[in-house]
Amino acid sequence: MIQTLLVANRGEIACRIFRTCSDLGIRTVAVYSDADEHALHTRRADTAVRLPGVAPADTYLRGDLIVKAALAAGADAVHPGYGFLSENPDFARAVLDAGLTWIGPSPEAIEAMASKTRAKRLMGLEPLGEVTQGDLPVLVKAAAGGGGRGMRIVRRLDELRDALEGARAEAASAFGDGEVFTEPYIENGRHIEVQILADTHGTVWPLGTRDCSLQRRHQKVIEEAPAPGLPERLGRELRTLAVRAARAVSYVGAGTVEFLVADGRAHFLEMNTRLQVEHPVTEAVFGLDLVAEQLRIAEGHALEKDPPSPRGHAIEARLYAEDPARDWAPQTGTLHRLAVPPGVRLDTGYGDGDPIGVHYDPMLAKAVAHAPTRAEAVRRLAGALESAVIHGPATNRELLVRSLRHEEFTSGRMDTGFYGRHLAALTAPAPDPLAPLAAALADAHGRSRFGGWRNVPSQDQVKRYEAAGEETEVRYRHTRAGLTADGVRVVRADAGTVVLEVDGVRREFAVTRYGDEVYVNAERLIALPRFPDPTAQLAPGSLVAPMPGTVVRVAEGLTEGATVTAGQPLIWLEAMKMQHQISAPAAGTLTSLHAEPGQQVEPGLLLAVVQPTHIQPASGGIA
Repeated sequence: MIQTLLVANRGEIACRIFRTCSDLGIRTVAVYSDADEHALHTRRADTAVRLPGVAPADTYLRGDLIVKAALAAGADAVHPGYGFLSENPDFARAVLDAGLTWIGPSPEAIEAMASKTRAKRLMGLEPLGEVTQGDLPVLVKAAAGGGGRGMRIVRRLDELRDALEGARAEAASAFGDGEVFTEPYIENGRHIEVQILADTHGTVWPLGTRDCSLQRRHQKVIEEAPAPGLPERLGRELRTLAVRAARAVSYVGAGTVEFLVADGRAHFLEMNTRLQVEHPVTEAVFGLDLVAEQLRIAEGHALEKDPPSPRGHAIEARLYAEDPARDWAPQTGTLHRLAVPPGVRLDTGYGDGDPIGVHYDPMLAKAVAHAPTRAEAVRRLAGALESAVIHGPATNRELLVRSLRHEEFTSGRMDTGFYGRHLAALTAPAPDPLAPLAAALADAHGRSRFGGWRNVPSQDQVKRYEAAGEETEVRYRHTRAGLTADGVRVVRADAGTVVLEVDGVRREFAVTRYGDEVYVNAERLIALPRFPDPTAQLAPGSLVAPMPGTVVRVAEGLTEGATVTAGQPLIWLEAMKMQHQISAPAAGTLTSLHAEPGQQVEPGLLLAVVQPTHIQPASGGIA
């Protein structure tokens, strides 16, 4: 029997595994980097062991240090979670060689399937060799890992070299393995996967299907079980192929076989020899705890002959700290508060007040709704996300809510091209016009009726806010009757609640403030100074860091004085396990270059200046 379990991972998945261990009476051990010293998973474990450093290569990818930590903490088993070393056969061997129980398939099974190239060959498929014009479009893909890391679509041959280099660097950083390959890119198919569970006695359960077609930048955003509208014949074929893949490598434990379905045909993609991020939807539908089942299988218990019968429908949405108004740049800062209504499962690696750093994945949480029907599950999850309390950096919440309510999704007709067709409309700013006024009135609560020192009683009070990347200005007045605003009746206003009435319709706003960050219901505002700082203006063509991170690459041969073209990639930053490309905003001359590989940067730091061709420096003075 397992007595003490070390989780060789961090964040949300570590917390999720600890929760099951607590239910089963198993003691827990966390490992943490210096950046995670006070992280939720570190606090939740019974014992925590430090891995010195912050970079994954120095900490969570160091299998030798993790095995030492397990032995030092008295653990008798290791669960790899997902990501990092979860699909590394050498790590699995090291765990077993140390006399510890490994929660997962054998190293040989991992070796056969963890590399997507080897997995394809096992299923009778071959990656592309030399790519020609006739092969386009192709997908450059990391051979190890997942989560959209190390993936690039290539539509022109002259883009292939940069795509290969970028994918290799990103994969090496995220998984410690820079191997990549190319395969045909099938557009607008459906990403369908089958969850499997196998014991050491020869039983393999195919636990239904999941649809993971809603992906942005190859990263899953919304997943559900079962896959809607799938013909029964095709469903049977997918389950049969998944069992065949598992039996081909004598698989043990939880795993996932992924397919791309197009034109009624299933195309094998890969087998993930680990738990998936989206496993909660399968748990909800089948009434299982997959982590508990993993532990029972590792202890030698046999599965029943047949899996439990599925019931209802479950949908999961991934909440990311990223700003759609800034090209989805990952966001850092403090997560002041995160809560969803009762009845919706929330898996997270953050507690209220925790910092969101730059070193790891920007996923804040997963929200999961289960209901008797798909329509009910969709409605429940959309409503829960819309009313959730999310006080912290900008997130993709609005994208999730709008996606769940989009007619193409509600009718079950989505595919992997969904965001390619609809992303602009789904992310078009739609700020609540009354939110800034509510924020201003809440801020004014308790102030003198004569307002700030810049104003006199007869003048409007003025407040400026940024919402969804746009600046807005609101005005209100102090009168003998109280606070007023044109066209709006102020029913009530205090520091936490504002009630406004427009054309007889009354609305209530909950207002919370943390410094310059103001949250009005679900809307996030940034309070701006009334008079902008004139020194904050940058020269035209200035390229600044959109996020904290590390400069990992500067375009080959790039020097000051070089001529660049519009859209030319100049600098690559790495933040939250992904690379972000900074390109020339216009054709012109590179007049200044401050970035160099290895440099740590903060948001707003000037990296380079491209002087557009149509702007000439002033003679005899400052350009």
